This record gives sequence, structure tokens and C-alpha cells, in this order.
Amino acid sequence: MLCLAVLAGFTSCKNSGGSKNVSRATGWQINSKDGGFQYNTNFKEQETAPGLVFLEGGTFIRGKVQDDVMHDWNNTPTQQHVQSFYMDETEVTNKMYMEYLDYLKSVYPPDNPAYKNIYNGALPDTLVWRNRLGYNEVMTNNYLRHPAYAEYPVVGVNWVQATQFSEWRTDRVNELILEREGFLAKNSKYSVTNGEVQGAFSTETYLNSPSNIYNGQIDSLQGNMKRDSTNVFAKRSSGVLMPSYRLPTETEWEYAAEALNGTREFNNYRGRKKYPWDGQYTRSGKRRTRGDQLANFKQGKGDYGGIAGWSDDSADITAQVRSYPPNDWGLYDMAGNVAEWVADVYRPIVDDEANDFNYYRGNVYMKTAIDSLGKVQIVGENSIRYDTLPNGKIVARDLPGEIAMVPVDNNDTYLRTNFNTSDNRNYRDGDPGSTRYFDMFNPEEGEDPGKRMYDAPQHKIERDSSGNLIKSYDKSDTRTTLINDEVRVYKGGSWKDRAYWLDPAQRRYLPQYMATDYIGFRCAMSRVGSKAKEKKTPRD
Repeated sequence: MLCLAVLAGFTSCKNSGGSKNVSRATGWQINSKDGGFQYNTNFKEQETAPGLVFLEGGTFIRGKVQDDVMHDWNNTPTQQHVQSFYMDETEVTNKMYMEYLDYLKSVYPPDNPAYKNIYNGALPDTLVWRNRLGYNEVMTNNYLRHPAYAEYPVVGVNWVQATQFSEWRTDRVNELILEREGFLAKNSKYSVTNGEVQGAFSTETYLNSPSNIYNGQIDSLQGNMKRDSTNVFAKRSSGVLMPSYRLPTETEWEYAAEALNGTREFNNYRGRKKYPWDGQYTRSGKRRTRGDQLANFKQGKGDYGGIAGWSDDSADITAQVRSYPPNDWGLYDMAGNVAEWVADVYRPIVDDEANDFNYYRGNVYMKTAIDSLGKVQIVGENSIRYDTLPNGKIVARDLPGEIAMVPVDNNDTYLRTNFNTSDNRNYRDGDPGSTRYFDMFNPEEGEDPGKRMYDAPQHKIERDSSGNLIKSYDKSDTRTTLINDEVRVYKGGSWKDRAYWLDPAQRRYLPQYMATDYIGFRCAMSRVGSKAKEKKTPRD
């Protein structure tokens, strides 16, 4: 009896001390087989998703630390803080993008009139390689699809296409994780692409209305987590699903490219870096590689790689990823090879007075669409929405099986202090105070709309009775700028740029519907949970 009393006291103390399966709020059992509150109490930390590298966040001086010879003054130094995140080790390659195209072609066959523009809208523009005074047809015909270029960065992809690739990648990775964890049957992804089951997997649809994924045929694809003929679905609280792949913000990209972690000394950084590597030169100073170029860029007029042989940088156009040493984060080609799209809408001024934490311009807040019966609206074959871009290219805004999204409204913003509209791309910019002709003594209503600072041409897409695009060109001679809310930032130098543009602080912009032969992209992912992967240890 004495032993039993001691054992009971020990058990009581253990539970009161905070057993992970006993609620510290109510004392009820968590994860009981008899029911009740279910929660993943074994979660340790976010795993690193395919292709990504972990970057611990911190503070840094964003902006140009060298002479601004272009006199843009569009990235003056400001101190910013970035949360920990993940970024692709390399640019997205042709082979990675071809996997995306293969999936779209299998699940949404372009010979089906309802799906034609899904696949066609995702195709890169291979004609970007053409030059009226140069012979580049070998790249036009081969660069995207030929195995010789499989591990080269994809180009000819506009910002919209890069964003949609990121969304597709999120769903494919989460689908594989659910299969691995037993929530989906083995090889269910092949059942979809082989046509045995119609309808695709969407992460957000799975979380909000799981019975609607795979065109309502989820029962036939349940994994070994199914208990007693009852469907068991993963939730956010399960801790197994990844956050979304996405384009990095401009601040994240610049932080990742500078890789200041390699120059840390106690609580300071040693000096300021002009390039993603140490030093002020583009050639290696190490004994074994002395004189070798550290990036793929244009070295001078008519010089895209140097003299053939040892002094050559081994590339004239793009180069195979991982051809040059990584920076201190382990990221490749953060200077040279291709410039890269980032998420931000371009403005010439970084408004650090409004925010110095995870700075990003481009927020458009959306919410799940709910029908008259209070149910989540799922995009069907007949409800796909398409956008016609100003250049006439048609892209799918959403895919069948995904949740329809709508802008937040007054019910969501009423009495809020942190935001009051859905579209915040123009926040603290584009208002009268941001115009060249602003007069603080005149009301906004009296301002001449023709004197706005940001007045890029407004493309109105129209078609004639035969469905042909009515093409129009902007012929205004009074325009002050080409900046608007559909103009996005791209960062880093490329194979086509001089060394000046290799500085991570450089900023350029292009309309989000345009593609070139020198802009690619890589994905990022937010970190959930702790800032660091390893706890700090006491110093000796």
C-alpha cells in the first residue's frame, strides 16, 4: 500500500508539472483515444521543404552602400528586420518548370476547350531569345525543353506565371506529405495525373472543405489514418502541412543575397559588402581558383564570358545552376546568371517610417468566398476565371478544385486600426502627398488628375465581335513615369548585365506581365515557430 501511495503521488506530480498530453488549462486529457481535444503535442519544428535553405532572420542595413552612379536614389540605406525564412538554394530550373507544365497538361488537358488557356497561359515565352541583329534561334527552339539545358534557370516567365508556379508547388509538396503521413493513400498523386481520378489537390481546399478535393472522390484516396470507416483529415493543428511557397519579398531577397552572417563578429558586422561574396572584386583571390570569376555576368562590351580558356567564366548566356560558389547562406547565383522576380510592387521610395519589420509593398487581402448556403465556394470547370494581360496573354486566375477568393470588405475592416482596405499596394503612396505637384493648402478634390506622380498607361483589354484582341498603344507625350500597381521589382544582375548590377541593393522594375531572356525566379517560404533552429549555448 505504501508503494502504491508513493506511485500515485509521483504520477500526480508528473501530471501537475505539465505532461504534454494533459491540459494545463483544464486538466483534461489531450489526444485521448476516447475523444476530446486532439492536438499535435509532438511537434518540434518546421521541416525544411524540398529545395530550400534555412535563413535565420535578423537586422541589417538595406540599401546601397556604394556610389549611386545612376542617381536613382531609390534604395537609400535603412535599417530593417527580417523574420527567419527559407529560400530556394538555386533559381527554379527548366526541369522544375517542365514538371509543372507536365502536371498541368495531364490534369487539365489543353485539348479540352475548358482547360485550353490553363496550359497555354503557363507556357514560358521562348521568343524572348530573338534578337533582330543576332542569331539566337538555337535557344528559342531548345532552351526550355532540351535536356542540355535541364539544370539552367528558366527564363521567359513573367511575374504572374512565377507566382502561379509557387502556388502549384505548395500543393504538390503538401500532397506528398499527406501521403507520407498516412492521410492519403500511397501513389494517389499518380491516380490524378494518370486520369483515374479527376480533379486536383489544393491545400486550402483540403483544409477548408476536404470532401471537395479530387472532385469529391477523396474517400477512394484515404490513407491508413482512416479509423473505423471515419475520414481523418489533417488540419493546421496537425503540424504536418507546409506554409506556402511564394516569391520572396524584396527585403528578404536582399538580406539573403548579402549573406552578412559570414561577416559577423560578436554583435557587429565587419564592414559593408558590395557583392554576395567577401571583397570588392568579381574574381576569386583564393590560391586554387585565383582569377576565376565568381558570377556569370557581362564583363564588357561584346564580352559575355571572357577569352576562351582559363580566363573564361564558362558561360555566355545563362549557366547551369551551382556553377559558381554559394554565398555564406549556401545560396547559389545570388549575383549573376539571371536576375530574379520578387514579390514587391515597385515604388522609388522605401517607406521605412511606416514599417521596419518584414517590409513589403503589395498586400492585397482576400478571404474565402461563401455561397448563399454558407458553404465554401469551390472553383469548377465552368467557373474558372481568366485574366487577359495587357499583351493579350490569357492566364487562369484560379484552377478547378481551388477555393474561390474574394476581397475583404467593410465587415472585415470595421473599426480596425491595422488595415482598412483589401488593396494596400498604394498605401502611403499614390496619395496627393506623393505627387510632384502636391500643394498642402489645396484639397485633394482640386488636384489635376493628369499631374499624378504614378500615371502609367492604363491598358483596357477589349475584343471585337470575332474575339480578336483590339491592340492599342500608349502615345501620350505627357507621361511622367511608367510606374503603376502592376509593376514589380526584380533584383540581382544577370548574364546580360555589367558588374554594377550585381550589388544586392540594386532595384529595377518591369510590368508583371512581361518576360525576358534574363529574368528568372526562385521561391521562398515563411518560417513558423522559433527564430532559430538551434538554441544558444553558454559561452566558455
